[in-house]
Amino acid sequence: MTQQTARRHGSQARDPWRYRWIVLGIATFTQAASGFFVGGIGALGVHLQSALSLSTAQLGLLVSAAQLVPLAGLLVAGELLDRYSERWVVGIGASVVALALGAGSLAPGYTALLVALLVVGTGYSTVQPGGSKSVASWFDASQRGFAMGIRQAGLPLGAALASAVLPLVAEEFGWRATLLTGGFVALLGAGLFMGCYRQPPAVPAPRSGEPSEALAAQLRARLRMLREPSMVKITLSGTSLISVQCGVGILTVLHLHQASSVDTGQAALILVASQGAGVAGRICLAAWSDRSSSGRYAVVLVCMVAVIAGLVVLMTPAGRAPIVASGVFVWLGFFGFGWYGPWVAYITEAAPPGKTGFALGLAMSVNQIAIVTVPPVLGLLVDLTSSFTPAWVLLSLLTVVALAVTAEAELRTRRRVSDHSTDPRQHG
Repeated sequence: MTQQTARRHGSQARDPWRYRWIVLGIATFTQAASGFFVGGIGALGVHLQSALSLSTAQLGLLVSAAQLVPLAGLLVAGELLDRYSERWVVGIGASVVALALGAGSLAPGYTALLVALLVVGTGYSTVQPGGSKSVASWFDASQRGFAMGIRQAGLPLGAALASAVLPLVAEEFGWRATLLTGGFVALLGAGLFMGCYRQPPAVPAPRSGEPSEALAAQLRARLRMLREPSMVKITLSGTSLISVQCGVGILTVLHLHQASSVDTGQAALILVASQGAGVAGRICLAAWSDRSSSGRYAVVLVCMVAVIAGLVVLMTPAGRAPIVASGVFVWLGFFGFGWYGPWVAYITEAAPPGKTGFALGLAMSVNQIAIVTVPPVLGLLVDLTSSFTPAWVLLSLLTVVALAVTAEAELRTRRRVSDHSTDPRQHG
């Protein structure tokens, strides 16, 4: 061993946890790369509608197609992540995304494109929970929210870059080239993760194929987690806020173009700004949750209130004014995308020991119900009413109901904790 190599190994031995920042970087890039194409579909809406003669509902169905398989795939991915290294589970999944997008570029029409995006969803099932678990295992509670916020910023970051790049690619080379571009970016993410990810020091590797109870019985036991109060809050808030996120992603350009008379290029740039605000939101709100005396879930509640306020403005005549609508979409980007950082950090800390991967997969699979159903429903509402107002009304009602139920549950939890801490029987 050379002296230089010895020094390098000695430095890593002194502080092996410094590698956590590299893990954070590759997890964020892989997240952005894997979701690049699907995140940019909203900005391609006008191009795809023109090239394939699609309705708004059909456009929403394209987004849903990539999210259908994760309904079950996230549960499988969560179980795999508790048994095998994230390095291979995430890396292979991202590779599937790349190959499916490459095949999709050859699709002869709309139906074949839908099938290709279904396969994309199969691979993408591993990336979200896998990247989150890798970051959670490398960072302690004092930095976990901040790190998770940066990692979760990968999704709106990838979507913002895609919204800026893919319309230009479509204009110059056609819609098929956008899938090839997305596939190449996803392949870069897969290669980086498999090549650079390592297990954290002093943490045993996941059990690989370790014999245990029957899978069906184990799955039933783990699904009981859905009845836990913390998981009820997680699922209700997650499904409402992910619905808003879907609405912003698919309807921003269409609303600005049709209701506010903004040209397509400027509308796409506003979507990029909204997603850029989401990147900032995921980092800032997650960092706030690290320091909030009210806990991480209180930050999620703040996001719900802010989202409702923004949606209400879009329902008014002022919401059709280009400047007002643009500002509201940036606001909705910050809070309607930013909630995800503290939300995921809350899941990792509320999960039972040894079940972090499955808890993440379970919560995200419930979100998938909204991700699959909301885009085509919103598109159908717009098609049937020739107005965006019913879509914004539906999203605001979902968020109001979730806010009311989960805020009450949070108050009950705090009251129990307070009563427990002041009970004289708990002292001396």
